[in-house]
Amino acid sequence: MFDETLITAVLVGAIAASVPLMLAGIGELISERAGVLNIGLEGMMLMGAYGGFWVAIETESIWLGFIGGAAAGALASLVMVFLCVRWGLDQIVVGIGVLLGAEGLTSLLDAATFADTRPRIGITARLDIPGLSDIPVAGRVVFGEPYMVYVTLLAVAVAGWVLWKTPWGLAIRATGERPEAVDAAGVNVVVVRSLAVLSAGVFGGLGGAYLSLVSAGNFIPMMTGGRGFMAIVLAMLARGRPLLLAAGALLFGFATAGTTALQLVGVEVRPEIVNSLPFAVVLAALVLLGRNEFLPSALALPYVRGER
Repeated sequence: MFDETLITAVLVGAIAASVPLMLAGIGELISERAGVLNIGLEGMMLMGAYGGFWVAIETESIWLGFIGGAAAGALASLVMVFLCVRWGLDQIVVGIGVLLGAEGLTSLLDAATFADTRPRIGITARLDIPGLSDIPVAGRVVFGEPYMVYVTLLAVAVAGWVLWKTPWGLAIRATGERPEAVDAAGVNVVVVRSLAVLSAGVFGGLGGAYLSLVSAGNFIPMMTGGRGFMAIVLAMLARGRPLLLAAGALLFGFATAGTTALQLVGVEVRPEIVNSLPFAVVLAALVLLGRNEFLPSALALPYVRGER
């Protein structure tokens, strides 16, 4: 029933579905560790999806498109930086505003720029190692992915090293737990949180750009489909560990690819189940594994010097 081609398709599909979540989740994890709950992450992904696609079309370069997506996500994150980190406004309310604003803005820009032409991005270049890429199943899955997949895996490893092995990572984690102590030690809490939120925008923008440049090959309004919120959930479950985040994203990816595989082998699965199962799997994991004590104690709490 499950031949080599089907197994390869499921594994490739799982990886493709997990990469945007890994990218966005890394940024959210950093932001949460610094004490900022970035509800606007979905909006940052949408900005990255549109910005990356627009830049790629204009420059005819996928890599410049990813840079454009990262810049667009960072630009959206500046709203959180100024309103939440610097002015101390409610992070959830502002995050919802960022999301709604990004949805409206990207839909408007899409109608203004691509409504008549509907351009598409061609097939993204993939790694091809002679001999290794020809190995059954593993060759295509391990050695034949788009280059951005390997960049994402490297980003996961680097994020884990920075968060847990460097003074900068210690400052981020301490800011999310005891910002007043960090401030007393001479570290600027506002700067640490601002950079953490900017990193969330950059990685969220990259995740959105992956959707438009690699997964879909074009920009579709609202194309993130709730992935930003799933990345927030995964970041909470990961407990500050990027490798756990990557594992959770792969779980989501397998849930997505698995329902498609069932349809391919003739098992009738209603479209509603196909669309909802991946989200149900992640939410079930949140219910079973999510505990408040694993979250930073100062998460979503604004910090104003002298008030604590």
